[in-house]
Amino acid sequence: MVAAFASQLDPTLEELSDIKTAVSEAVTNSIIHGYEYGEGMVLVEAAIEGNSIEIIIEDNGKGIDDIDKAMEPFYTSKPDMERSGMGFTVMETFMDELAVESEPKKGTRVRMVKKFKSLSHEE
Repeated sequence: MVAAFASQLDPTLEELSDIKTAVSEAVTNSIIHGYEYGEGMVLVEAAIEGNSIEIIIEDNGKGIDDIDKAMEPFYTSKPDMERSGMGFTVMETFMDELAVESEPKKGTRVRMVKKFKSLSHEE
């Protein structure tokens, strides 16, 4: 859905793939970590401004106790589930901006921005 929305910016296939991967990681984190014990809603918002897309993934799950620790490469709170601990690292790698806000027992909000070189990709 987000990739289809971003397509109006005429992204390359690589840029679309980056967006899909980052969004998938954020939504997966909300489901696996935020709602580990039950059901919940994951809100996905996207907005285009100029030559960039802003994507917000938000949940009302259990939240993150230590965001800095959670963002460390290879850190996982679910080693028994064979989680790689690379979710935030992947998001940071594929997007131009990443901001994470969270409050225990209230949820998590991930804001990502992808900037495109130009709408026509001409250099």
